[in-house]
Amino acid sequence: MKAAVYYETGGPQVFKYEDVPDPSCGPRDIVIDIKAISIEGGDVLNRAGGPMPAVPHIVGYDAAGVICQVGEKVTNRHIGQRVTTLSPFGSHAEKRALAAITSWIIPDKVSFEEAACVPVTFGTAHDCLFEFGRLKAGETVLIQAGAGGVGMAAIQLAKRAGARVLATASSDKRLERLKAYGLDVGINYAEKDLVSEVRRLTENQGVDLAVDGVGGKVLQKSIEAARSRGRIITFGQAGRGSWRIDVSGLALGNKTLTGVYLGAEIATERAQKMIGQLLMDIAAGIIQVPIDRKFLLSRAAEAHAYIESRQAVGRVLLIP
Repeated sequence: MKAAVYYETGGPQVFKYEDVPDPSCGPRDIVIDIKAISIEGGDVLNRAGGPMPAVPHIVGYDAAGVICQVGEKVTNRHIGQRVTTLSPFGSHAEKRALAAITSWIIPDKVSFEEAACVPVTFGTAHDCLFEFGRLKAGETVLIQAGAGGVGMAAIQLAKRAGARVLATASSDKRLERLKAYGLDVGINYAEKDLVSEVRRLTENQGVDLAVDGVGGKVLQKSIEAARSRGRIITFGQAGRGSWRIDVSGLALGNKTLTGVYLGAEIATERAQKMIGQLLMDIAAGIIQVPIDRKFLLSRAAEAHAYIESRQAVGRVLLIP
């Protein structure tokens, strides 16, 4: 099969499009012919400097496709089914093998492209808002990096739950596009001080919940922007910079800071049902999957570079 691989971590230029052996199917695994790959933020970070279990390495969490092999101990999947999948690596290829438990049947009205974006992107957003963020109708939520995949998913889910939604982005143009997905008020962090603007928009109270996948200095501002007894969720380090967080503001305001990693609970019945329901909601037209651009798998380097340029509003896909 063909795959986008790399022999060392670094910039997008490390990708090579090569022939590699087809994956083998374990007794509890499935193998799929990949039809669409969602490039996740973690994929970009891992390529830049993450672990490499093998050399050459195939990066990538999410991919959707058609089952072409089923392990002997798998009883709830069969060849020919359309599934979306999540695994620690291996998505940037024409085929992937993974545990059957981290696959979900794609409803008839959902495309491969839409389904590929669901497990990490929408699953993470849902966990941040509800399982750990405990968001309720009538509360105000701040979503950092609102134009990213998780950000756009969180905007939709929070609005559907009856929350007032604030979100940040680097330009007014990007923020304007987010209004179609439920954004109430956008904050251009390149032009305005985040904490001051949040205070102004909340009558100097702060937000009930802040969802932050950027980390570093931005996470510090998320803590400061939360109200007394506010909740702050951190789920990533997209900003990449190192920054010592001052947590004194947590105790002073009786605030809570919670880390969220979907992968830690992905095999639980709760997470399985949650992602399955998100797919059904997409099929019903209740939530949308914004796709910014598609690239051929052979152009993985270009796709990763485009994501790093911060031009995208929504998901960027690879198509084998």
